[in-house]
Amino acid sequence: MTPPHPRHRRALAIPAGMAVAASLALLPGVPASAAEAAPTLSADSTSSTSTSYVVNVRPGHGLPAHVKRAIAEAGGTVVTSYDRIGVIVVHSSNPDFARQVRTVRGVQSAGATRTAPLPSAATTDTGAPKVLSGKEIAAAEAAEGQDPLQGLQWDLPAIKADKAHEKSLGSEKVTVAVIDTGVDDTHPDIAPNFDRDASVNCVSGKPDTTDGAWRPGAAESPHGTHVAGEIAAAKNGVGMTGVAPGVKVSGIKVSNPDGFFYTEAVVCGFMWAAEHGVDVTNNSYYTDPWYFNCKNDPDQKALVEAVTRASRYAEKKGAVNVAAAGNENYDLSSDEITDPSSPNDTTPGDRVVDPSECLDIPTQLPGVVTVAATGAKGLKSSFSNHGLGVVDIAAPGGDSTAYQKPEPPATSGLILGTLPGGKWGYMAGTSMASPHVAGVAALIKSTHPHASPAMVKALLYAQADATACTEPYDIDGDGKVDAVCEGSKNRNGFYGWGMADALDAVTR
Repeated sequence: MTPPHPRHRRALAIPAGMAVAASLALLPGVPASAAEAAPTLSADSTSSTSTSYVVNVRPGHGLPAHVKRAIAEAGGTVVTSYDRIGVIVVHSSNPDFARQVRTVRGVQSAGATRTAPLPSAATTDTGAPKVLSGKEIAAAEAAEGQDPLQGLQWDLPAIKADKAHEKSLGSEKVTVAVIDTGVDDTHPDIAPNFDRDASVNCVSGKPDTTDGAWRPGAAESPHGTHVAGEIAAAKNGVGMTGVAPGVKVSGIKVSNPDGFFYTEAVVCGFMWAAEHGVDVTNNSYYTDPWYFNCKNDPDQKALVEAVTRASRYAEKKGAVNVAAAGNENYDLSSDEITDPSSPNDTTPGDRVVDPSECLDIPTQLPGVVTVAATGAKGLKSSFSNHGLGVVDIAAPGGDSTAYQKPEPPATSGLILGTLPGGKWGYMAGTSMASPHVAGVAALIKSTHPHASPAMVKALLYAQADATACTEPYDIDGDGKVDAVCEGSKNRNGFYGWGMADALDAVTR
């Protein structure tokens, strides 16, 4: 099977029953409404040739005066400075800005966060989830005590979440932040559990706390709202049920109007989560414009450093960071991968990378829980990235019903989630697997409220149901091996430590 060509986000919008094609699109966003907040900048900073940079200095010592002067002399305008981690966000129209600043004493790294100017000239393609019709909602079968659409959620019993809910729904003192395209907190399945204080718009790289700024624009991707519902849709007699329907969920919007997740926004997202009591972050994206950021490139090295500092800081402050493995059927433990998608905000071209040196961020960063996807038959999803020593755990992310068909009353092999405007619909991807693990981590934190992030992760892996390699892996049945799994039953490249277990999370 030919791996799907990567385009942008980590969710796949494919109608139920449709075979996964070689051109599967990752779900991006599209231009937002005019209400999208923007930073206040100088005229120079908003010119068509201006772009964004991160400058990394020694953490914990503020912005050194001589570095501030050097930034200004190189034509830069400081947007914000995260002094606790030593990351400065700068806009400049000087194409030589990063090289000049790297020579300054005390600057440890500096690089452009994009290859397109501000604002981005690129607009990504969009995908649409399969929205449940009124007829489908009315026909949904749910057992007594279940929310109306729960019968369609084959993914809940796959991780024993239905059994877990008989013991605990999770604690309202636990918050999971959805770092994503925005969350519609007015949705009836999200509103009861929404944490407004832990929500923000980080698109510019600087927090915007305007009421509702965390919501997706009318034309933007529903991705973040779908993820939020998978985690914590309330068990309230309406719609569907989340993995942890008793915990809180917040929206940290980091995707710009063109659908790009740039470094400055991601850094802001992790820092906001760190400072607002978030227990778990879900990261179903990669940091644009590079699918893999190579540390031997000075610009990309700076991006890795900035996001690493931010994610580590969030963990230090108590958050477990969970991330999607990606949807290209890549073996992330291989010696080389051909990446045809980078840079995705201007003109991408094929480049061969070593995934041990060129990192998918935040997925491959230290301390991050990396999640692979499975389908309704419990096998690795046809699109899911994999790799021994890279994938930590597996969870339902869906797959084509042509490959993995669920048992009735479920009808779709994709994952049901909430959509903006009070709707529900299906998506698939490692984007959908990651929130299942985030939900299980939230249940563990609910059961063990004083557990550190390291302890929550240790329990997450120890409680996972060991799953042996699928050998041979011929998901489309054409007689050809579609991916190779390495490792033992207890830890391998397809499933990591195994399938996440929600029941153990609330009973052990």
